[in-house]
Amino acid sequence: MYSEQTKSTKPIRSSIIKKLTSLAFNTGLIRVGRQLWSKSLTVLNYHRIDDPNQEGFDSFLPNVSAHPDEFNRQMDYLLRWFNVISLRDLINWLDGRHSLPPYAVLITFDDGYVDNYINAYPILKRYKFPAVIYLTSGHIDTDIPFYWDLAAYCFFHTKADHVLFPNGTERFWKNSGELGKISKSWVEAMKTLPETQKQDWVSRLPRQLDVSIPYHYFRKIMMNWDQVREMSGNGIEFGGHTINHPILSRISLDQAKVEIEGSKAVIERELEQRILSFAYPNGKQADLNANLENLVTQAGYRAAFTLLNGPTSLQEARRNPYAIRRIFIGNNHTLPQFATLVNPINRFRP
Repeated sequence: MYSEQTKSTKPIRSSIIKKLTSLAFNTGLIRVGRQLWSKSLTVLNYHRIDDPNQEGFDSFLPNVSAHPDEFNRQMDYLLRWFNVISLRDLINWLDGRHSLPPYAVLITFDDGYVDNYINAYPILKRYKFPAVIYLTSGHIDTDIPFYWDLAAYCFFHTKADHVLFPNGTERFWKNSGELGKISKSWVEAMKTLPETQKQDWVSRLPRQLDVSIPYHYFRKIMMNWDQVREMSGNGIEFGGHTINHPILSRISLDQAKVEIEGSKAVIERELEQRILSFAYPNGKQADLNANLENLVTQAGYRAAFTLLNGPTSLQEARRNPYAIRRIFIGNNHTLPQFATLVNPINRFRP
Protein backbone atom coordinates (compact mmCIF):
# COMPACT_ATOMS: atom_id res chain seq x y z
CA MET A 1 0.00 0.00 0.00
CA TYR A 2 0.97 3.60 -0.43
CA SER A 3 2.59 5.43 2.47
CA GLU A 4 0.99 8.75 3.35
CA GLN A 5 3.36 11.56 2.45
CA THR A 6 3.79 14.76 4.44
CA LYS A 7 2.04 17.67 2.75
CA SER A 8 2.58 21.38 3.18
CA THR A 9 -0.18 23.10 5.11
CA LYS A 10 0.46 26.32 3.17
CA PRO A 11 -0.70 26.28 -0.47
CA ILE A 12 1.36 29.41 -1.28
CA ARG A 13 4.56 27.75 -0.05
CA SER A 14 3.68 24.61 -1.99
CA SER A 15 3.17 26.65 -5.16
CA ILE A 16 6.52 28.40 -4.73
CA ILE A 17 8.31 25.08 -4.23
CA LYS A 18 6.63 23.67 -7.34
CA LYS A 19 7.77 26.66 -9.41
CA LEU A 20 11.33 26.42 -8.09
CA THR A 21 11.37 22.69 -8.81
CA SER A 22 10.27 23.31 -12.40
CA LEU A 23 12.91 26.02 -12.80
CA ALA A 24 15.64 23.71 -11.47
CA PHE A 25 14.47 20.95 -13.80
CA ASN A 26 14.20 23.11 -16.93
CA THR A 27 17.59 24.76 -16.41
CA GLY A 28 19.39 21.55 -15.41
CA LEU A 29 20.18 22.89 -11.93
CA ILE A 30 18.53 19.80 -10.45
CA ARG A 31 21.51 17.75 -11.65
CA VAL A 32 24.29 20.09 -10.54
CA GLY A 33 26.92 18.11 -8.66
CA ARG A 34 25.38 14.75 -9.60
CA GLN A 35 28.86 13.24 -9.92
CA LEU A 36 29.09 13.51 -6.13
CA TRP A 37 26.32 10.92 -5.74
CA SER A 38 27.22 8.60 -8.61
CA LYS A 39 27.98 5.86 -6.08
CA SER A 40 24.49 5.55 -4.68
CA LEU A 41 21.48 3.29 -5.04
CA THR A 42 18.17 4.83 -6.07
CA VAL A 43 15.18 2.52 -5.56
CA LEU A 44 11.80 3.65 -6.88
CA ASN A 45 8.54 2.46 -5.36
CA TYR A 46 5.39 2.27 -7.47
CA HIS A 47 2.04 0.69 -6.73
CA ARG A 48 -0.49 1.08 -9.54
CA ILE A 49 0.03 2.41 -13.07
CA ASP A 50 -3.43 3.42 -14.24
CA ASP A 51 -5.72 6.33 -15.10
CA PRO A 52 -7.56 7.33 -11.90
CA ASN A 53 -9.69 9.82 -13.86
CA GLN A 54 -11.38 7.17 -15.96
CA GLU A 55 -15.13 6.88 -15.53
CA GLY A 56 -16.13 4.53 -12.73
CA PHE A 57 -12.71 4.34 -11.07
CA ASP A 58 -13.73 3.11 -7.61
CA SER A 59 -10.40 1.90 -6.18
CA PHE A 60 -8.17 3.75 -3.72
CA LEU A 61 -6.81 6.82 -5.54
CA PRO A 62 -3.59 7.34 -3.53
CA ASN A 63 -2.43 3.87 -4.57
CA VAL A 64 -2.16 5.01 -8.19
CA SER A 65 1.48 5.96 -8.66
CA ALA A 66 1.27 7.30 -12.19
CA HIS A 67 -0.81 7.47 -15.34
CA PRO A 68 0.77 5.21 -18.00
CA ASP A 69 1.84 8.26 -20.02
CA GLU A 70 3.55 9.80 -17.01
CA PHE A 71 5.18 6.48 -16.16
CA ASN A 72 6.56 6.38 -19.70
CA ARG A 73 8.05 9.88 -19.25
CA GLN A 74 9.63 8.81 -15.97
CA MET A 75 11.19 5.76 -17.62
CA ASP A 76 12.56 7.99 -20.37
CA TYR A 77 14.15 10.19 -17.70
CA LEU A 78 15.80 7.14 -16.15
CA LEU A 79 17.08 6.08 -19.56
CA ARG A 80 18.79 9.45 -19.97
CA TRP A 81 20.26 9.91 -16.51
CA PHE A 82 20.50 6.56 -14.70
CA ASN A 83 21.57 2.95 -15.15
CA VAL A 84 18.64 0.63 -14.44
CA ILE A 85 19.71 -2.55 -12.65
CA SER A 86 17.94 -5.78 -11.77
CA LEU A 87 17.47 -7.21 -8.31
CA ARG A 88 19.91 -9.96 -9.28
CA ASP A 89 22.50 -7.26 -10.04
CA LEU A 90 21.98 -5.83 -6.57
CA ILE A 91 22.26 -9.22 -4.86
CA ASN A 92 25.43 -10.03 -6.80
CA TRP A 93 26.90 -6.73 -5.66
CA LEU A 94 25.92 -7.40 -2.04
CA ASP A 95 27.60 -10.81 -2.33
CA GLY A 96 30.76 -9.21 -3.73
CA ARG A 97 30.50 -10.81 -7.16
CA HIS A 98 30.57 -7.61 -9.18
CA SER A 99 30.24 -3.83 -8.92
CA LEU A 100 27.22 -1.64 -9.57
CA PRO A 101 27.22 0.92 -12.38
CA PRO A 102 27.24 4.62 -11.51
CA TYR A 103 23.80 6.12 -10.87
CA ALA A 104 22.26 2.68 -10.27
CA VAL A 105 18.46 2.64 -10.04
CA LEU A 106 16.12 -0.25 -9.21
CA ILE A 107 12.43 -0.11 -10.20
CA THR A 108 9.98 -1.77 -7.78
CA PHE A 109 6.22 -2.17 -7.42
CA ASP A 110 4.20 -3.23 -4.37
CA ASP A 111 1.12 -5.43 -3.96
CA GLY A 112 0.57 -7.09 -7.37
CA TYR A 113 -2.14 -5.11 -9.15
CA VAL A 114 -3.06 -6.28 -12.65
CA ASP A 115 -2.29 -2.86 -14.13
CA ASN A 116 1.38 -3.64 -13.45
CA TYR A 117 0.93 -6.34 -16.08
CA ILE A 118 -1.39 -4.44 -18.44
CA ASN A 119 0.16 -0.95 -18.32
CA ALA A 120 3.62 -0.98 -16.74
CA TYR A 121 4.98 -4.23 -18.18
CA PRO A 122 4.73 -3.18 -21.88
CA ILE A 123 6.49 0.12 -21.12
CA LEU A 124 9.25 -1.66 -19.21
CA LYS A 125 9.70 -4.06 -22.13
CA ARG A 126 9.92 -1.13 -24.55
CA TYR A 127 12.80 0.31 -22.54
CA LYS A 128 14.27 -3.14 -21.83
CA PHE A 129 14.16 -2.33 -18.12
CA PRO A 130 14.07 -5.00 -15.41
CA ALA A 131 11.92 -4.47 -12.33
CA VAL A 132 10.79 -6.18 -9.13
CA ILE A 133 7.16 -6.66 -8.06
CA TYR A 134 6.52 -7.39 -4.38
CA LEU A 135 3.48 -9.65 -4.14
CA THR A 136 1.01 -9.79 -1.29
CA SER A 137 0.55 -13.48 -1.99
CA GLY A 138 -2.84 -13.94 -0.31
CA HIS A 139 -4.41 -11.49 -2.77
CA ILE A 140 -2.94 -12.78 -6.03
CA ASP A 141 -5.49 -14.60 -8.22
CA THR A 142 -8.20 -14.14 -5.55
CA ASP A 143 -11.27 -12.03 -4.87
CA ILE A 144 -9.88 -10.87 -1.51
CA PRO A 145 -9.63 -7.05 -1.56
CA PHE A 146 -7.11 -4.91 0.23
CA TYR A 147 -8.99 -3.04 2.91
CA TRP A 148 -8.27 0.35 1.30
CA ASP A 149 -9.79 -0.81 -2.00
CA LEU A 150 -12.85 -2.24 -0.25
CA ALA A 151 -13.26 1.07 1.58
CA ALA A 152 -12.83 3.07 -1.64
CA TYR A 153 -15.50 0.96 -3.34
CA CYS A 154 -17.93 1.44 -0.46
CA PHE A 155 -17.43 5.21 -0.29
CA PHE A 156 -17.69 5.56 -4.09
CA HIS A 157 -20.98 3.68 -4.30
CA THR A 158 -22.71 4.68 -1.05
CA LYS A 159 -25.82 6.83 -0.85
CA ALA A 160 -25.12 7.56 2.82
CA ASP A 161 -23.90 10.94 4.05
CA HIS A 162 -21.87 9.95 7.11
CA VAL A 163 -19.56 7.32 8.55
CA LEU A 164 -18.43 6.29 12.02
CA PHE A 165 -14.72 6.42 12.91
CA PRO A 166 -12.99 4.13 15.45
CA ASN A 167 -12.64 7.00 17.93
CA GLY A 168 -16.43 7.26 18.10
CA THR A 169 -16.84 10.39 15.99
CA GLU A 170 -19.18 10.61 13.02
CA ARG A 171 -18.08 12.50 9.92
CA PHE A 172 -20.64 13.91 7.48
CA TRP A 173 -20.21 15.02 3.87
CA LYS A 174 -22.27 17.20 1.53
CA ASN A 175 -20.45 16.65 -1.76
CA SER A 176 -17.97 14.37 -3.50
CA GLY A 177 -15.00 16.52 -2.47
CA GLU A 178 -15.80 16.16 1.21
CA LEU A 179 -16.57 12.47 0.71
CA GLY A 180 -13.14 11.92 -0.86
CA LYS A 181 -11.32 13.57 2.04
CA ILE A 182 -13.33 11.68 4.66
CA SER A 183 -12.85 8.32 2.93
CA LYS A 184 -9.10 8.86 2.83
CA SER A 185 -9.11 9.84 6.52
CA TRP A 186 -11.09 6.70 7.34
CA VAL A 187 -8.51 4.51 5.61
CA GLU A 188 -5.71 6.32 7.47
CA ALA A 189 -7.56 5.73 10.76
CA MET A 190 -7.55 1.98 10.03
CA LYS A 191 -3.76 2.01 9.85
CA THR A 192 -3.56 3.09 13.48
CA LEU A 193 -5.56 0.11 14.79
CA PRO A 194 -4.32 -3.30 15.93
CA GLU A 195 -4.80 -5.79 13.11
CA THR A 196 -7.81 -7.60 14.58
CA GLN A 197 -9.66 -4.34 15.27
CA LYS A 198 -8.86 -3.08 11.79
CA GLN A 199 -10.28 -6.20 10.16
CA ASP A 200 -13.43 -5.90 12.29
CA TRP A 201 -14.02 -2.28 11.27
CA VAL A 202 -13.37 -3.03 7.62
CA SER A 203 -15.73 -6.03 7.59
CA ARG A 204 -18.55 -3.85 8.93
CA LEU A 205 -18.07 -0.95 6.50
CA PRO A 206 -20.27 -2.26 3.62
CA ARG A 207 -23.16 -2.66 6.04
CA GLN A 208 -22.46 0.71 7.66
CA LEU A 209 -22.55 2.45 4.25
CA ASP A 210 -25.34 0.20 2.90
CA VAL A 211 -23.30 -1.04 -0.05
CA SER A 212 -23.47 -4.46 -1.71
CA ILE A 213 -20.29 -5.71 -3.40
CA PRO A 214 -20.71 -7.86 -6.55
CA TYR A 215 -19.38 -11.40 -6.46
CA HIS A 216 -15.73 -11.68 -7.57
CA TYR A 217 -15.58 -7.91 -8.08
CA PHE A 218 -12.04 -7.49 -6.74
CA ARG A 219 -10.53 -10.40 -8.67
CA LYS A 220 -10.30 -8.15 -11.73
CA ILE A 221 -7.85 -5.70 -10.17
CA MET A 222 -5.17 -8.21 -9.08
CA MET A 223 -2.73 -10.24 -11.18
CA ASN A 224 -3.14 -13.97 -11.56
CA TRP A 225 -0.33 -16.50 -11.33
CA ASP A 226 -0.19 -17.07 -15.09
CA GLN A 227 0.54 -13.36 -15.57
CA VAL A 228 3.16 -13.50 -12.82
CA ARG A 229 4.83 -16.47 -14.49
CA GLU A 230 4.83 -14.76 -17.89
CA MET A 231 6.47 -11.67 -16.45
CA SER A 232 8.95 -13.78 -14.51
CA GLY A 233 10.13 -15.29 -17.78
CA ASN A 234 10.64 -11.85 -19.33
CA GLY A 235 12.83 -9.77 -17.08
CA ILE A 236 10.53 -9.06 -14.15
CA GLU A 237 11.54 -10.41 -10.75
CA PHE A 238 9.29 -10.98 -7.77
CA GLY A 239 9.60 -10.67 -4.03
CA GLY A 240 7.64 -11.16 -0.82
CA HIS A 241 5.28 -8.55 0.62
CA THR A 242 3.59 -10.76 3.25
CA ILE A 243 0.46 -12.85 2.80
CA ASN A 244 -2.20 -10.40 4.02
CA HIS A 245 -0.40 -7.03 4.17
CA PRO A 246 -0.48 -6.34 7.93
CA ILE A 247 1.81 -3.66 9.33
CA LEU A 248 4.29 -6.09 10.83
CA SER A 249 5.19 -4.01 13.88
CA ARG A 250 1.54 -4.17 14.99
CA ILE A 251 1.23 -7.94 15.13
CA SER A 252 3.10 -10.50 17.22
CA LEU A 253 6.49 -11.75 16.08
CA ASP A 254 5.01 -15.21 15.64
CA GLN A 255 2.36 -13.80 13.29
CA ALA A 256 4.98 -11.72 11.50
CA LYS A 257 7.08 -14.82 10.97
CA VAL A 258 4.14 -16.57 9.30
CA GLU A 259 3.49 -13.57 7.05
CA ILE A 260 7.14 -13.16 6.05
CA GLU A 261 7.91 -16.83 5.47
CA GLY A 262 4.49 -17.69 4.05
CA SER A 263 4.58 -15.21 1.19
CA LYS A 264 8.03 -16.43 0.21
CA ALA A 265 6.94 -20.07 0.21
CA VAL A 266 3.86 -19.42 -1.95
CA ILE A 267 5.73 -17.37 -4.55
CA GLU A 268 8.57 -19.88 -4.72
CA ARG A 269 6.09 -22.69 -5.22
CA GLU A 270 4.26 -20.88 -8.01
CA LEU A 271 7.42 -19.72 -9.82
CA GLU A 272 9.63 -22.70 -8.97
CA GLN A 273 12.54 -20.43 -8.15
CA ARG A 274 14.13 -18.86 -5.11
CA ILE A 275 12.79 -15.48 -3.95
CA LEU A 276 15.54 -13.18 -2.74
CA SER A 277 13.97 -9.96 -1.46
CA PHE A 278 11.16 -8.57 0.67
CA ALA A 279 9.32 -5.25 1.05
CA TYR A 280 7.86 -4.16 4.40
CA PRO A 281 4.16 -3.17 4.25
CA ASN A 282 3.80 0.58 4.76
CA GLY A 283 7.56 0.67 5.25
CA LYS A 284 8.03 3.74 7.46
CA GLN A 285 10.25 3.97 10.52
CA ALA A 286 7.57 2.78 12.95
CA ASP A 287 6.72 -0.19 10.74
CA LEU A 288 10.02 -2.08 11.03
CA ASN A 289 12.59 -2.86 13.69
CA ALA A 290 15.58 -5.10 14.37
CA ASN A 291 13.38 -8.07 15.32
CA LEU A 292 11.54 -7.90 12.01
CA GLU A 293 14.78 -7.51 10.09
CA ASN A 294 16.02 -10.66 11.83
CA LEU A 295 12.87 -12.56 10.78
CA VAL A 296 13.40 -11.47 7.18
CA THR A 297 17.02 -12.58 7.33
CA GLN A 298 16.12 -15.93 8.88
CA ALA A 299 13.46 -16.52 6.22
CA GLY A 300 16.23 -16.60 3.62
CA TYR A 301 15.73 -13.24 1.97
CA ARG A 302 18.93 -11.50 0.89
CA ALA A 303 17.63 -7.91 0.93
CA ALA A 304 14.60 -5.96 2.14
CA PHE A 305 13.16 -2.56 1.33
CA THR A 306 11.51 0.23 3.33
CA LEU A 307 9.66 3.37 2.32
CA LEU A 308 12.08 5.74 4.00
CA ASN A 309 13.11 8.62 1.76
CA GLY A 310 16.02 7.76 -0.54
CA PRO A 311 18.37 7.45 -2.35
CA THR A 312 20.67 5.16 -0.34
CA SER A 313 24.43 5.41 -0.22
CA LEU A 314 26.20 2.22 -1.25
CA GLN A 315 27.92 2.07 2.14
CA GLU A 316 24.53 2.26 3.87
CA ALA A 317 23.04 -0.47 1.68
CA ARG A 318 25.96 -2.79 2.27
CA ARG A 319 25.96 -2.09 6.01
CA ASN A 320 22.30 -3.09 6.31
CA PRO A 321 20.73 -4.65 3.21
CA TYR A 322 17.54 -5.34 5.20
CA ALA A 323 16.47 -1.68 5.43
CA ILE A 324 17.21 -0.23 2.00
CA ARG A 325 15.44 3.02 1.26
CA ARG A 326 12.88 3.44 -1.51
CA ILE A 327 11.36 6.56 -3.05
CA PHE A 328 7.56 6.64 -3.05
CA ILE A 329 6.13 7.84 -6.37
CA GLY A 330 2.64 9.37 -6.34
CA ASN A 331 0.22 10.31 -9.10
CA ASN A 332 0.51 13.98 -8.15
CA HIS A 333 4.23 14.07 -8.99
CA THR A 334 5.13 16.00 -12.13
CA LEU A 335 8.28 15.10 -14.06
CA PRO A 336 10.25 17.96 -12.40
CA GLN A 337 9.10 16.65 -9.01
CA PHE A 338 10.10 13.14 -10.04
CA ALA A 339 13.57 14.47 -10.93
CA THR A 340 13.73 16.09 -7.48
CA LEU A 341 12.69 12.88 -5.72
CA VAL A 342 15.53 10.88 -7.32
CA ASN A 343 18.02 13.53 -6.20
CA PRO A 344 19.83 13.01 -2.85
CA ILE A 345 18.16 16.16 -1.47
CA ASN A 346 15.09 13.92 -1.11
CA ARG A 347 16.84 12.31 1.88
CA PHE A 348 16.19 15.49 3.84
CA ARG A 349 12.44 15.64 3.34
CA PRO A 350 10.41 15.18 6.56
